[in-house]
Amino acid sequence: MTDQTSAVPPTVYRSSPLRMVLVLLGSVAFVAMGASLLSGEQSVKNRLSGGLAIVFFGLCAVVCVKRLVRGRPELVLDAAGLDHVQLGRIPWQEIAAVRIRVITVRGATQRVIELVLADPARYLAGAPRYVRATAAANRSMGYGPANISANTLRVGPEAVIAAMRHHHPALVVAD
Repeated sequence: MTDQTSAVPPTVYRSSPLRMVLVLLGSVAFVAMGASLLSGEQSVKNRLSGGLAIVFFGLCAVVCVKRLVRGRPELVLDAAGLDHVQLGRIPWQEIAAVRIRVITVRGATQRVIELVLADPARYLAGAPRYVRATAAANRSMGYGPANISANTLRVGPEAVIAAMRHHHPALVVAD
């Protein structure tokens, strides 16, 4: 007897090229602002702020370029779990629930799909380096280590969660 969920073809979400280009342009603009801080008044605060801006947003720009050139799907959902470009492969059994969260930083909001993990420590032990590096910052803001940004997807988080439930009907959607 064949499992019906395995007969469902994978759902593939690619990044929106326009959104990725906009993120790239924003990153480059912040690198330029960081450089202007370094070339202006030589206070310790300006040097530190400028250097951090150049490193952080420079890395963001590199990631954007890689994602635009590589063309790998951002997110793939199938009967076994999900595969995210940054989070890696996560089986459905590892996901206790999902929910939409709103992150607000300095007035700017971003909606993310938070994956509430059954055992976050086990996931982090095998997670990509980027995820391990950002897990502490996420935790300090009250979020789990595995979050999927909807900013670069072509659909909203509600559509992604509906597709997740299509592949894994027992998935819990928390408030």
